[in-house]
Amino acid sequence: MNGYLKISEVSKKWGIKERRINTLCLDGRIEGVIKFGNTWAIPEDAKKPKDERVKSGKYVKKPNADET
Repeated sequence: MNGYLKISEVSKKWGIKERRINTLCLDGRIEGVIKFGNTWAIPEDAKKPKDERVKSGKYVKKPNADET
């Protein structure tokens, strides 16, 4: 497929694990991805999304309006 890369190729390009890229595809965080059966096709010009996972080791729960 011209213009598209496999997860393994994007993994080497971006320096992150294939499993993380699969998760980003499932969450719709990479623009232009297409799924063919069990395989993701990622556009060559796709940009690596910002990592928004919690890295502090602590999850800060915001209080609900009901809890105040």
